[in-house]
This record gives sequence, structure tokens and C-alpha cells, in this order.
Amino acid sequence: MQLFIFAPINNILKFNLHHTDPKSKARAGTMVTDHGAIETPIFMPVGTVGSVKSVHQRELKEDINPDIILGNTYHLFLRPKTEIIKKAGGLHKFMGWDRNILTDSGGYQVYSLSGNRKIKEEGVKFKSHIDGSMHLFTPENVMEIQRVIGADIIMAFDECTPYPCDYRYAERSMHMTHRWLERCITHLEKTPFEYDYSQTFFPIVQGSTYTDLRKRSAEYIAGVGAEGNAIGGLSVGEPAEEMYAMTEVVCEILPEDKPRYLMGVGTPINILENIALGIDMFDCVMPTRNARNGMLFTAHGTINIKNKKWEDDFSPVDEMGITFVDLEYSKAYLRHLFIAKEYLGKQIATIHNLGFYLWLTREARKHILAGDFTEWKDRMVKQMDKRL
Repeated sequence: MQLFIFAPINNILKFNLHHTDPKSKARAGTMVTDHGAIETPIFMPVGTVGSVKSVHQRELKEDINPDIILGNTYHLFLRPKTEIIKKAGGLHKFMGWDRNILTDSGGYQVYSLSGNRKIKEEGVKFKSHIDGSMHLFTPENVMEIQRVIGADIIMAFDECTPYPCDYRYAERSMHMTHRWLERCITHLEKTPFEYDYSQTFFPIVQGSTYTDLRKRSAEYIAGVGAEGNAIGGLSVGEPAEEMYAMTEVVCEILPEDKPRYLMGVGTPINILENIALGIDMFDCVMPTRNARNGMLFTAHGTINIKNKKWEDDFSPVDEMGITFVDLEYSKAYLRHLFIAKEYLGKQIATIHNLGFYLWLTREARKHILAGDFTEWKDRMVKQMDKRL
């Protein structure tokens, strides 16, 4: 296939690489968009429908303090619908968030619909999970939808293959993702920004867990010349070792002077191991979803707060005190809230987990800049790999 070169409308995203760890590929950098600086490595809380579940925007900004959060094209398209977001002046204004937003193009959600969608060259026909209505996503209209949503970083429309995946299917899917990318770029270049700020576009590397396909896709994506690049189709059920192997292969090929985003990953240990391989950006529903089920992540291991052992433990939720909830509430009280099915329990656990994820990536950055990331990472992985 002939390489399709992307000619960016202008140099929208500024990415400065400050330091690389001497014993790994871990990097510390800074991205700058019209909505501010993003220090990397970074974890992006998932705000699928324009809301990070269980968290007020004030708590998100002042206590968890991310430079960027994530929204989802599929969900926002279906509800509240793009016309409402456009009337509001874009997602930033609609949800009251003045920092950066990234939107996933909906490829993963379409993948997860399985029986309720049909993938063709034109695009994907799918049935809404809300009311059963039929819709069509194409590379072109997904770019238009993301223009209207108004995220600072928008993603190419791709197909996320399942795991395990037949080689021939993975290869066909990869080529279609590349063809869809060409259509995304062509349409973007004639679709102006909707609001008074710029948007940056990231293409996505696919290829399942096949080394040769990942190499081919990474070479193609690198050659496109976009201002940042993403790796998709991982963290879909494959063993962690395969995820790391594919990430390493791709990071060897993607340009060093562009940010690298590993989509949908993952556990705290996954994040540290992938930072060591050269990844700059992460997102995952795990900290919020697990929090709502009573699972807390800490620097010393995971806690199932619903276990009876915490019933009379009046020590703080987390002595590290990363967010205000860690010291204001006890483990016993938090357990009581979960057993009593009080909403406050889910809120406390969510703020704690997101605060911990942001602390983890920021601490990683500090150690990269200090030159001792690998030693710190190895200690943290051992500490966190425990059930408390």
C-alpha cells in the first residue's frame, strides 16, 4: 500500500522531551495544547459520557488534578447527542472543564458491541445500546463528530481486533484501519475547527499480538507524520507479557519526538512496565470501575474494602494521604458505607483510586528526571503485587 503522508494544518501540539531514563526507555516530557500543558507520563481519567463517574469536577480538578481527561465519541454521539454539545459550545463548556480532553473515536466501543454491529469497508453499522436504533460510523463522520465534541486530542477511527485473533483476520483488519486512517486525514483537512482552539489528531497502530503485523502497522503510522501516535488493540484479554512485547516492538519504531499513547491500559503495574518501554499516555476505566466495587489500589498492594478484616480497622484509608479522602475517612467507615450500599463509599473509593493513579505517574516522572526510575519501578512493582 502506498504511504499516505499527513500534512498537518499547523503545528498544533508542542511536545518537548526532557529526559530519558538511563536503564530503560522511560521518558519525561511536556505536551502543550491550547488548553494547557500536559506533563508526561500521564494517566487520563476516563469521563466516558462527559463525567468521570462518582466525581465532581471540583474534586477532579482540585484533588485528583489531572492535566487531561478522556471522553468517548460513541457514547457522547448517542447521548446527549452532538447537537446538544454544539449548542453548549463544545464538551469543555458543557461539562465545565477548562483543561485538556481527549476523545476515543469509538472503535473500541464498536468492537465491544460484537453481535450488534456489522463492519464493512464503508464503516460500521451498529445498534445503539440505549434504544436499539441503527447508526453508521464512517471515518468521515467520526471526524466530524469529534470536531463538534471539541476535544483537544482526537483519535482516528480504527477496528480493534479481539483476542485471540486469527492472523489473516488481524492482517485484513490492520489494512482496513490504515485505509480508514487515510479517509480520516483527507476529511479532517477539509473540516475546519468548530471552536476557537485547535485539535490534534492521533492515528492508531493495530496488528493484534503478531510481531510482524505490529511492525508493519507501526512503520505505516510513523510514516504518516501525525503529531502523536497511539497503540490500540491491547489490554483486550491477552497476557501481560504479550502486551509488553507488542508495546516494545511498536515503541522501537514510533518516532521518539512524538508522544505515544497506549490505549485502555491498565493496572498500576501495567502502567509502570509500559512507561519503562517508552509510553507517555494512558487511560483505563479500572481505577473508577474497581473503586465502585470496593477495590482500592495503594503503593503497598490492593485492598478489598468489603472484606471483614477491615470491619474494625480505624486507620486511615491510606496513610500516604494523596487525596483528602485518604486521611479524613477510616477503612472501617469506608467498609461500612459499602456494606450499607451508600453512594458515598463509591465516591471516596473513586477519588482515592484516581488520586493514586495520578500520583503513580507523577512519581514515575520525578524518578525519570532524577535518573533512578528503574530501581524505583522495580521496588514499586514488588510492593503493589500484593493483596492486603
